[in-house]
Amino acid sequence: MLSALARPASAALRRSFSTSAQNNAKVAVLGASGGIGQPLSLLLKNSPLVSRLTLYDIAHTPGVAADLSHIETRATVKGYLGPEQLPDCLKGCDVVVIPAGVPRKPGMTRDDLFNTNATIVATLTAACAQHCPEATICIISNPVNSTIPITAEVFKKHGVYNPNKIFGVTTLDIVRANTFVAELKGLDPARVNVPVIGGHAGKTIIPLISQCTPKVDFPQDQLTTLIGRIQEAGTEVVKAKAGAGSATLSMAYAGARFVFSLVDAMNGKEGVIECSFIKSQETDCPYFSTPLLLGKKGIEKNLGIGKISPFEEKMIAEAIPELKASIKKGEEFVKNMK
Repeated sequence: MLSALARPASAALRRSFSTSAQNNAKVAVLGASGGIGQPLSLLLKNSPLVSRLTLYDIAHTPGVAADLSHIETRATVKGYLGPEQLPDCLKGCDVVVIPAGVPRKPGMTRDDLFNTNATIVATLTAACAQHCPEATICIISNPVNSTIPITAEVFKKHGVYNPNKIFGVTTLDIVRANTFVAELKGLDPARVNVPVIGGHAGKTIIPLISQCTPKVDFPQDQLTTLIGRIQEAGTEVVKAKAGAGSATLSMAYAGARFVFSLVDAMNGKEGVIECSFIKSQETDCPYFSTPLLLGKKGIEKNLGIGKISPFEEKMIAEAIPELKASIKKGEEFVKNMK
């Protein structure tokens, strides 16, 4: 019998424990020594979907890699340190996950992180464009509403842009929405699924409670409170940690869930759906998160927004100006880079 520790919590993590002849994903984590990077690397090492795990950071990666390499799972682990070792870390990768950057502190918005994290993401994605141009890129570094346009512009500069392979990881918003709805309704959170569309900051996070499965109803005041909590859940963690960090463990879980879904789809599994912030034509915003059908080459089909309530329509209308401004900020950053 599996102990409680060995039993993965959600369908996505459960799936990662299935085995098939194609489970040979080569995954790189850039920013692997940080608060998200370490637990994310642990979850990836724990999955039979991953055959090679390469870890990069500007400090401590040999130690993190040595520690993880003792775990009795099949993925080989190697740590790479500093810019001169980054090319070797990326060569031959199928998936690159980027949690690198500075975390939020109390009082900071995701935009306050912009200049530092924009530079980090631009540098790392330029290396990806050069050394693993075919890889699927998963960006966790905030502000995602700007770092995805940055990634796209960097790949365009290098002439290797493929919009089906660049993802802003917004999965934590879905994970939180599922958890909070389940708590309020006394449901098993692993069986709740709330699509979350839009972006990945404040009011750009739009949970589609009307599309929740199983179907749930809330009075308007409770719905407004619930949506506010989902939108500000990151701040809830930042405050609770009192200056000691931001959402690292739940973000690592969400990042791993997204990577496992991606690899499952790359292995030919059908019907894999995740929301993600991507290049999009679903609204007049050039980037927008919606449910996506994943496939062997990344995005197989954008499933769009679907039928929504008037309240949700209003949320989209209110989010779009802020989203457009964040996207433009990311694009301008790359234009102005030396």
